[in-house]
Amino acid sequence: MLGTLGVLTVAATAVVATSTSAAGAPDVQVAQQGTSTGDQEYVVSFTGTPEGATAAIQAAGGTVESVTAQVGMALVSSGDAAFLEEVRARGGIGGAARNHAVGTARPGMPHRFAEERPSAGERGAGGPGRPDHPGGPDAEPLAGLQWDMEMIGATPEGAHREATGKGVDVGIIDTGIDASHPDLAPNVDAERSRNFTTDIPEVDGPCEVASCVDPADVDDNGHGTHVAGIVAGADNGFGIAGVAPEATLVNLRAGQDSGFFFLYETVAALVHASDTGLDVVTLSFYTDPWLYNCSSREEYLEGTVTDEELAQQRLVRDLVLDAVAYAHQRGVTLVGSAGNGHQDLAAPTRVDETSPDHPPDTARPRTVANTCLNLPNEAPQVISVSAVGPSTTKADYSDYGLGDVEIAAPGGWFRDFVGTPQYQVPGNLILSSYPLDVAVAEGLADEDGDPVDEFSVEYCDPQGVCGFYTYLQGTSMAAPHVAGVAALVIEEGGRPTRHRGPALDPGTVARVLAGSAQDHACPAGGVEVYTDEERPPDWNAVCQGTTDVNGLHGEGIVDAEAAVLGR
Repeated sequence: MLGTLGVLTVAATAVVATSTSAAGAPDVQVAQQGTSTGDQEYVVSFTGTPEGATAAIQAAGGTVESVTAQVGMALVSSGDAAFLEEVRARGGIGGAARNHAVGTARPGMPHRFAEERPSAGERGAGGPGRPDHPGGPDAEPLAGLQWDMEMIGATPEGAHREATGKGVDVGIIDTGIDASHPDLAPNVDAERSRNFTTDIPEVDGPCEVASCVDPADVDDNGHGTHVAGIVAGADNGFGIAGVAPEATLVNLRAGQDSGFFFLYETVAALVHASDTGLDVVTLSFYTDPWLYNCSSREEYLEGTVTDEELAQQRLVRDLVLDAVAYAHQRGVTLVGSAGNGHQDLAAPTRVDETSPDHPPDTARPRTVANTCLNLPNEAPQVISVSAVGPSTTKADYSDYGLGDVEIAAPGGWFRDFVGTPQYQVPGNLILSSYPLDVAVAEGLADEDGDPVDEFSVEYCDPQGVCGFYTYLQGTSMAAPHVAGVAALVIEEGGRPTRHRGPALDPGTVARVLAGSAQDHACPAGGVEVYTDEERPPDWNAVCQGTTDVNGLHGEGIVDAEAAVLGR
């Protein structure tokens, strides 16, 4: 985890090489390899053959570490300061940019997903918690704390009477999955899981293993484990259950311990999701270092940009869009989080105060056109999800926008129910699984593993097996609810396949999700006002559209029961 760190001069990289699986499809494998001292890591796109690209890269002074031929991408190391200029001039090369530049962490550096947890001041001012809602006779022990599952009908009395996700494979492209967690262990497919990242000590903190390449069954951040529990926490008489409690989870780690998602790792994970035959993938992140990726200087309305920065943004656009299209064409339903910037994504312009966010402290405020894309979420094949609180109101932090957000789902909202005893209570957030070691490191649990406050829960069974859970909020929590329902839809309506479970075209899945969602009208007056929740007026959200489809909720709030039972 983050702490006081020294700068190292040797960089290690996870190498992703393409091979052929027994079924004849390209497979992405992870190996370990170190780049030479002082080398930089680059991503190069190419339009010709891998052999031709390799020759061009070598002639420009680079060493090819791996090739992902499916989307024309190479990971390259080079110690030549002129490498980028040289390689871009070569034939068959589409673009090139640094994958990430080293930036040193500092004491007190905020957690990447800090906005998904109420601040210390808010936590201290919160109430004692929302009362449990009654769980049915077959509910999991902590089901009373899962208002989100009740809201969307993902319960034993609801959708799970018909579908539980059995036979459906869901990829979690995130910071990892703690496969030892008792609520996740039954559902994680270790064989197909991969870690595409290498810990960067200057940013991620000290490496946990000598190679700095963590096993594919750990999560040293916590975010991915929380997302995984929402999708498919097991129905095993322990803790919680997810939306699709019998779905198979495949850990496709593209996020660093620090929460950064760099280009090569993101694209490699998307390609592997496609080639390993996954049905659904959830994407609760954006590709660093740019919140919005532009393709031209004309899209900058305020702020400055260098030629090198534009080249990097164009490369992100090209490769991520290609990887998403590749996955969609191979039958993967992709679900993304709209973002936590409380912005109208349908407005002509977008304000960005965080980019570039890596290295740390390099951000320069800018205003850009809405043609600059948040990726992968704004790729056309990704189902974009906004977040609602337990009252079904759009959460104040959630991005929105008519024609951009396609569906809404529970994401939690600490400030929901203003003016009532339920205002600012932990139970307004989303409870899900969390790695115990991360909870201890973050101060959520003491050294004995006990929660330090009501924002986390420990559950132990009579045999003394314990699991840790915490409350978070964000569109990161909303997207996995939709991914879980997508898994239920595929189980219920998919066609049998020879080698694995049911399969269903992503377009059909999207239509079922949209057609079964709970319609949600715009607020009276057409504006969701958050000033009572002590937010400034620029957080207010104008709701464009109708009850059937609008910018705050898209087609409506996802409904698991209606999606599988036709109600």
